Amino acid sequence: MFSTSTQVTFAVSRVADIIKTVATITTGKLIRSATRPTWAEVSLSFLRQNFRIVQQHVGPAVNVCAVVKADAYGHGAVECSLALEAEGAKWLGVTSLDEAIPLREAEVKIRILLMTGFWRGEEEEIVRLDLTPTVWEPWQIESLDRAAALLGVSRHPVHLKVDTGMGRLGAALEDLPAICSLLTNAHHLSLEGLSTHLASSEVLDAPSAEEQMKRFDEARRVVRNAGLEPTLNHVANTSAAISRRQSWNNLVRPGLALYGYYLPFQRAGREVSGGKWRLAVKPVLTWKTRILAIRDVGSNHALGYGGTYVTKGPTRVAVLPVGYADGLNRGLSNRGRVIVREHYAPIVGRISMDLTLADITGIPGVEVGDEVILLGSSDGLNVDAREHAELASTIPYEILCAISKRVPRRYNN
Repeated sequence: MFSTSTQVTFAVSRVADIIKTVATITTGKLIRSATRPTWAEVSLSFLRQNFRIVQQHVGPAVNVCAVVKADAYGHGAVECSLALEAEGAKWLGVTSLDEAIPLREAEVKIRILLMTGFWRGEEEEIVRLDLTPTVWEPWQIESLDRAAALLGVSRHPVHLKVDTGMGRLGAALEDLPAICSLLTNAHHLSLEGLSTHLASSEVLDAPSAEEQMKRFDEARRVVRNAGLEPTLNHVANTSAAISRRQSWNNLVRPGLALYGYYLPFQRAGREVSGGKWRLAVKPVLTWKTRILAIRDVGSNHALGYGGTYVTKGPTRVAVLPVGYADGLNRGLSNRGRVIVREHYAPIVGRISMDLTLADITGIPGVEVGDEVILLGSSDGLNVDAREHAELASTIPYEILCAISKRVPRRYNN
């Protein structure tokens, strides 16, 4: 029976032993123990398997540009890129030069596409590192051509992006003739690729997607009429790679699917299910922590900031050393759940910067130091990024990318 007074269990010696065992970080010759037992496990074997699944889905005639931007969606770009290269990937996609540099420093040798262009002054480094920039403005073409000439490169490949209706980046259709003229006269560049990006690829009946595809076809005609023949044409992200075969062309750019997720497909405002709209990818990342303390509290006891959760009876609460500074979305407060000893345990109270509370009442044998799954599976139970996204009114992309740098990643094959 619980006491109505607050009791706290905190096994200092055991936690210290656990920390030394599960959270050792090696930096050169220095070995130090991390002070917070919260970490993410990244399965490189699942990543490689997911890549194979995507490649098999689109077929051997279609190249797969594996998107590793945003630190591989929070999974670790260097480690994931090396694994994807070993699996046979020929292309990687990143946002910008600063994301590409660590990959080249790690001796990633395959092609790297800079999907959102570059800043003035970066041209020479782009050419030097053999990166493939996306271009759409005159100054980008002119400055890259000068950099390639300066470095003695006969033809540096570029990809031209067309804005077909998303309204972010890319050349407008009416500007294409002038852009094509610049590319034709750029003696040290070659137009290797033509691309665009769909705004609503997961909405199966979105008129905008079909309109964008038509505009892309028109862009291809304009480019061909200018005497340019890009060998790669690419439109499809993860959702389009799954659902819109006509968008594949000869290169697709999956990101989220590589890490085990994709957005739910919709038609007529409702989610569409069925095997046709599924890809058998597996989540690559499992996020874990350990119980820092256990508190026994009585009924009518407010928990956390603002007292947003009040116990209805005697309650056992696990204090977890993880919070929104680690990337645990605050929208999961009083809504999310974790897995403890093969049981679901609801998150109670507001998630704070460093701590989260879980109700472990009725779960037998729980002790300080026990492993807790924040994202992942155990014995048929599952909490994934899609569940977090639905509860927090966001998307799986944000859930994964938000896991912060203070959560160490551990890689296994």
